Amino acid sequence: MSNNAKLVEKIYWRWNRLSCMSPAEVGYRARNLMVATVEQAGLMTARSVPRPNLSQTEDLWAAPASGVDAQACYKAAEAIMEGRLDVFALKAAELGHPPRWNRDPLSGKEAPLSFGKTLNYRDPALVGDIKYLWEPNRHLHLVTLAQAYHLSQDTRYLAALVTQLDAWFEQCPYLMGPNWTSSLELGIRLINWSFVWSLIGGLRSPAFSGREGRAFLRRWLTAIYQHAHFIRGHFSRFSSANNHLIGEAAGLFVATAAWPYWDSFARWQQVAQDILQQEALTQNAPDGVNREQAISYQQFVLDFLLISALAGRQRGVEFSAAYWQRMEAMLEYLASIMDSGGHVPMIGDADDGYAVRLSQDEKFCPYRSLLATGAVLFKRGDFKFKAKKLDDKTRWLLGPQAETDFARVSTEGISLPVRQSFPDGGYYVLGCDFESDQEVRAVIDAGPLGYQAIAAHGHADALSFTLSLAGREILIDPGTYAYHTQKEWRNYFRGTSAHNTVRIDWEDQSVIGGNFMWLRKAQTQCKTWRPGEDVDYFLGQHDGYARLPDPVIHERHIRFYKAKHKLVITDTLRCKEGHLAELFWHFSEDCVVSLDQGLVTVRNGPAGVQLRSQASQIEARLESGCEEPPLGWVSRRFDVKQPSTTVVYSVPVSGETQIVTEIDCNFFRSRDKSNNE
Repeated sequence: MSNNAKLVEKIYWRWNRLSCMSPAEVGYRARNLMVATVEQAGLMTARSVPRPNLSQTEDLWAAPASGVDAQACYKAAEAIMEGRLDVFALKAAELGHPPRWNRDPLSGKEAPLSFGKTLNYRDPALVGDIKYLWEPNRHLHLVTLAQAYHLSQDTRYLAALVTQLDAWFEQCPYLMGPNWTSSLELGIRLINWSFVWSLIGGLRSPAFSGREGRAFLRRWLTAIYQHAHFIRGHFSRFSSANNHLIGEAAGLFVATAAWPYWDSFARWQQVAQDILQQEALTQNAPDGVNREQAISYQQFVLDFLLISALAGRQRGVEFSAAYWQRMEAMLEYLASIMDSGGHVPMIGDADDGYAVRLSQDEKFCPYRSLLATGAVLFKRGDFKFKAKKLDDKTRWLLGPQAETDFARVSTEGISLPVRQSFPDGGYYVLGCDFESDQEVRAVIDAGPLGYQAIAAHGHADALSFTLSLAGREILIDPGTYAYHTQKEWRNYFRGTSAHNTVRIDWEDQSVIGGNFMWLRKAQTQCKTWRPGEDVDYFLGQHDGYARLPDPVIHERHIRFYKAKHKLVITDTLRCKEGHLAELFWHFSEDCVVSLDQGLVTVRNGPAGVQLRSQASQIEARLESGCEEPPLGWVSRRFDVKQPSTTVVYSVPVSGETQIVTEIDCNFFRSRDKSNNE
């Protein structure tokens, strides 16, 4: 891209971003710019850190006495000491020991050590891919070293920790460089430092013995205070007050609980707790749906809320009943949309972000882990049933009693799914024979585009749905893939053509304004939800195409006939003039899909469907792994994609047009039964 094109794009983005701000937010951001200028001049900073009062008692995280997979932990720790670490698409990336902390391991680009608050971390030419640079700097892997030391008392792991942290303090001086730009990154780092601190024994750790150890302790405590001071002065507010604000407050709260050595920390703890208690209720609907409309961020936010509450209990600080109830509702939502195979739809953005990594299990599922933790905390048998088993993350979080407490939770008399309708969040679960080998589960998306003015992590997926049979995915949401870079792919995966819904005239339902910004937003509503013994019925509508010169309204009826295991979807499009409608069906990469004269036959192991969409002059085609334009892909992990199969039905529409789709979920069951007979 030429310099002129970059300048035009930058101006366009700034204009769009400004248009999403209220006058109050414009004033707030202007104030922040002034504060950054003052800080750059050396004022209002924490370069001089008050002396800590180390006589204060510290309450360390409880650690499990047994049950964790120690060998997996040692193996991961050894790889870290050899300088190897998985970072998104990079497997066993050679980061070095210690790493070059300001270097993007994907591109090799070294970010400058200029003043962090004015460093343009969105510019790949300057910093590379900032996601890759930031990920190791969250220090999740240092917790692995601390776990290995805690389990083995092998001082090699402790020495490796000291080496990595000391290198970080040296390479990332206060307020300078890419690791001093985002308060969220500092908050996550503090959370992981708190686990490290506890697992190595706190102030009694051998890491702090002798002259060098005491000097290391001073450096670390200085960095802790500076991190907390930075967050306290740079909370994400207004249209940026999403998961970032919760993560920042969680980092500050956990820091004040883990290191109660400064008088100011008591005040900051109250500030952080007040934010957490307010945002837990504001950012998560009463029915438990996170308002960012992104399932991955549901688990991210839940971890922040959960870890903060557990850290508070360690210090005798309790959160409100409403706070705990909202977390329980969030877990109910996850339990309800998870199929019997443990799959959760990939609705909205996902960046593989975790607050902390405590399990080395290659098959670790963050959603099942949260349900296991919730089973113990809330004594919920339905959560235990969905979790299937206790995991190492829960063991480390809840301590030696976790195994016993989990075993005591009864699953007798539970009812699943927990819920089928989430009207505040806009999601509906349709199907039958839940949790059996005959399960049919569809999750319908009739929620808002996203949260706040920019709807940063939402996708243009109005009235889309996913479908799984017997715990095997059939129709899927293809995921996210890209964030700050690869604009075409970023826009594809969050665009309408990457979802099981209708697109009009090659336009997305909502208008993209930047990588994390939407301008014109489709308004979606559920007009009718009527579950029944024989038929589940949903009726929804959105106005995303009302912005066209000739407005088009999309209405979708979904009926599920339980005895026949058949879905009937009627898409009604109302307009005056002529348009082209495209109906997309995205299948799991595990599915074998064929198309014959408009009839789609799909099989995923023992499960399968037959699907046909019908309308006047309809045409069907099958796509897989197309790059120009992108179509037929799935992304299970950040920056990793692979071909899958998408079937596209194209229909010319004018006036009122109906596209009727029948999905026979009993097709392969019936055929297999006939073959066996």
